[in-house]
Amino acid sequence: MPSQMTETSQPAPVTDTVAAVDLGSNSFHMIVGKLDNRQLVIVDRLRDSVRLGAGLLPDRTLSEAAWERALDSLSKMGQRLRPLPHHAVRAVGTNTMRQIRDGGAFLQAAEDALGHPIEIIGGREEARLVYLGVAHGLAAGDGTRLVVDIGGGSTECILGEGLEPYERESLFMGCVNMTARFFADGSISQQAMEQAVLAGRVELRPVRRVFHAGQWQSAVGSSGTIKAIQKVVMANGWSEEGITKAALKKVRRALVAAGHVDAIQLEGLSDERKPVFAGGVAVLSAVFKALDIEVMQVSDLALREGLLYELVGYTQHVDVRDSTIKAFMQRFSVDVAQATRVEATARALLRQVEEPWALNDPEINLILNWACRLHEIGLVISHNSFHKHGAYVLANADLPGFGRQQQAILAALVRVHRRRFFETAFINLPDATATWVRRLAVLLRLSALMHRGRGASHKPPMKISVSDTTIIVTFPEGWLAEHPLTEAEIKREAEYLASAGFSLQYA
Repeated sequence: MPSQMTETSQPAPVTDTVAAVDLGSNSFHMIVGKLDNRQLVIVDRLRDSVRLGAGLLPDRTLSEAAWERALDSLSKMGQRLRPLPHHAVRAVGTNTMRQIRDGGAFLQAAEDALGHPIEIIGGREEARLVYLGVAHGLAAGDGTRLVVDIGGGSTECILGEGLEPYERESLFMGCVNMTARFFADGSISQQAMEQAVLAGRVELRPVRRVFHAGQWQSAVGSSGTIKAIQKVVMANGWSEEGITKAALKKVRRALVAAGHVDAIQLEGLSDERKPVFAGGVAVLSAVFKALDIEVMQVSDLALREGLLYELVGYTQHVDVRDSTIKAFMQRFSVDVAQATRVEATARALLRQVEEPWALNDPEINLILNWACRLHEIGLVISHNSFHKHGAYVLANADLPGFGRQQQAILAALVRVHRRRFFETAFINLPDATATWVRRLAVLLRLSALMHRGRGASHKPPMKISVSDTTIIVTFPEGWLAEHPLTEAEIKREAEYLASAGFSLQYA
């Protein structure tokens, strides 16, 4: 494989401080780490019980109270994180953030409050990051691990060995939505608890065979719900280590005996956790029953630590997204030589316009590289409209390491890299993002055009200059006259770009 295609991402500018923000359905977490002799040391933490999931209305918008709680929390975190560069901070939204439907208004307000971009990640990407965090806190071993993470709106189940997960699922049940469904008025009856556990087992049924006890050697739990249950069973002497099946049964009995959230008196349980504790216990009970778990150890690390370790990897020239791109190239039988040619030309063009078009962010450079490598993945499906097929795959596939907006950007670039400049491809992107993505699309289109003949012959260096919407491309004297097919294609490209508001001039 040519050297251009085996390069990993360019390392981010050096920084010894990194931070992660986890915007969960129940709590928001911030964690700050510092690299000391290549070891990550946690130097700051902040947790707020925001109860975002509880504020999600039937029309999928947020209540005013939840909106205000969230922005207050993010503003506090922003005071700590604003001095850090964007590449040193990774903030992600999970289940509830995935469900909000308000045209991006809350996301924009949240980013403004935090002072950094926020990614909305899919459930399987959440599971991957959870496993990465948990695995870094466990002793090395050869056995397969089951990792379970119960959040406010979803539960992630992962199988893996060492630092590598190989089965990941995200299930639509968490302590917040299970509480809202079965314990909404605060009452905790035997019948309600049994129904909640049964509902959880139904949710687990499609994946039970994959994650059943016979598939792993040890079970580990993470995040607030499971840590809270562990504190309760330890404080009450029901388990000496971890959470056992018998101890979990005693927790259920204690909750039913209390009869109501306000009457819960359990050693080790904070008042803050009480409102959603019954729902969390029901979810974990369903997991124990469905997967035949006898005992579960508990990890102090979870999604946010996974984010931090991945950020550290970025600074040390290790980016899981590169592995994802390579895997997709192989899976979709990409013509590597052609992708290499297109990428080389796109890089050359980007170097000439990155200042006037404000494309000098290292992440933007990476996105253009990845789009070049993947722009023809639709060919394995059909030659007809392959750019549409490729865009659909990128928008909907499981891409480890990529947030939903990053996938949308790649899909948009692939969708518009040929033929008509399809403006609706950018409709779901924030205006500021859409501006630079459209500019990258122009560079990808010109690069693909120059290599439409798919030959290995050398192409002359193109000089390109730009203003806001004007593009001037210059070739060596006489070259276009010697290549009439290319000249005809550039003329047609000028017409395509004109319909999108760009003026392409060439000579």
